[in-house]
Amino acid sequence: MTSSSGAEQSAQTPQQAPGREQWSGQVGFLMAAVGSAIGLGNIWRFPGVAYSNGGGAFIVPYMVALLCVGIPVLFLDYALGHRFRGSAATTFRRLSRRFEWLGWFQVLICFVIMSYYAVIVAWSLRYTVFAVTTAWGDDAQGFFFDYIGLGEISSSGTPAYSATPVAGVVVPLLLVWVFGITTIARGVSSGVERANRVFLPLLVTMFVLLVGRALVLPGATSGLNALFTPQWSALGDHTVWMAAFGQIFFSLSVGFGIMLTYSSYLRRRSNLVGTGMVAAFANSSFEILAGIGVFATLGFMAFREGVAVSDLEGIQGVMLSFVTFPTVISEMPGGALFGTLFFASFSMAGLTSFISIIQVVASSVAEKFALTTPRATLVVGVPAALLSFVLFGTSSGLYDLDVVDAYINNIGVVASAIIMCAGTGLVLRRLGMLQRHLNLVSETRLIGSWWRLLVAVVVPVLLGYMFVQTAWSFLTDGYDDYSLAFTAIFGWGVLFLVAVATAVTTLLPWRTPVDDFEPLALDTLEGVK
Repeated sequence: MTSSSGAEQSAQTPQQAPGREQWSGQVGFLMAAVGSAIGLGNIWRFPGVAYSNGGGAFIVPYMVALLCVGIPVLFLDYALGHRFRGSAATTFRRLSRRFEWLGWFQVLICFVIMSYYAVIVAWSLRYTVFAVTTAWGDDAQGFFFDYIGLGEISSSGTPAYSATPVAGVVVPLLLVWVFGITTIARGVSSGVERANRVFLPLLVTMFVLLVGRALVLPGATSGLNALFTPQWSALGDHTVWMAAFGQIFFSLSVGFGIMLTYSSYLRRRSNLVGTGMVAAFANSSFEILAGIGVFATLGFMAFREGVAVSDLEGIQGVMLSFVTFPTVISEMPGGALFGTLFFASFSMAGLTSFISIIQVVASSVAEKFALTTPRATLVVGVPAALLSFVLFGTSSGLYDLDVVDAYINNIGVVASAIIMCAGTGLVLRRLGMLQRHLNLVSETRLIGSWWRLLVAVVVPVLLGYMFVQTAWSFLTDGYDDYSLAFTAIFGWGVLFLVAVATAVTTLLPWRTPVDDFEPLALDTLEGVK
């Protein structure tokens, strides 16, 4: 411990700023971080991506991506948030005034994501009730389309926006928003941490039970063989490697403010490196567990239909969760219990991620405009909830959601991560300071020059390649089978509105003394326990 009381006081002052919330401890933060990382994409995205990109061989590029992209960017988020003690907007303002806009860009991305993410969680909540009686009967697809109001417009040809609200979605969507706003308004320790302490263990317990049941189904082995049989030739395909990097990047919730914001509430001495490793591998372990459960179930479906697993449709995305799985559930013994477990787990995974997204937006607004946490939560939550109902709670909600999600994630989020890594490493040249911060606050000093190389060069190059390929494809070929007008409005149009809102919020004056902050003096951390 340093003997200089003056230096110690100056170092602690910014850390103990009045009104700054903190996690109750390292475990509370870890559960919140894991709860955020484990979301809907782990269950419906990873199994399909792995299956279509080499099966068991996909684990090789997946692990490379985890080590070379996922964990390094996660550490960058942790280091920025913990050192500069603020939300995304506050942190980038304190890092450099030139980069405040990047913080608001991440905030606005989260605002859009939470508006449609809530709708998927609402669907899963409603399906938890449907599962009790397997209400979808023998036509899971027709039931789902009718439930979300798509049945009346799915046969009309080219997708178009419809303002017709869907009555069956309104109530669960309202419950999701009440839960999210209430949880964030209660604060970090009393709201976010407490929710994750309840939901995360329940999620893991229920999903383990679900996987155990799936593994004893007839045909489960063929499903697992389809998922894990290595197709080594796929490793020579660059698109497989890009798919692995994309999966890791999106599943860890890095690059768009979530982990940065969460780490800002950690105490002065926090094991950032150790916690980051645990969170990253816990997330990946759950993804593999989800893959086992999903494909054991699909193996049973293939067994019942007398076809190969490769001949099944709907192995990824919304159709997997709300059409393929309900179809299987109707055919299996004890399907109602299995379905209830699945959709309850799915709902909890969504809720823990949902509150983390709201936290990014609410904390930035609260800090810039000097609002209390409850008031800031209402300021951002109510408009986002209205957007949910108007755009995604209508009979065209699935179409709207699909396009907005594709453009926000593949263009907005990837661009944010590229700029964050390249800007911090090559423009501002602050990675050396952040590397030292990670090592000094952690129990082990594992972060070396390799981390700076990965963040400043490797990650921007890899993600840059993904960005250029995707953007060019969207510009020349559009997205899926949607009309150019539809993607122009819900794809490029939403990104344009995010850019405009980013400029406006950046130019608005701060009502809190954000520039009076002094970062933690690294020398005072030597020997701190």
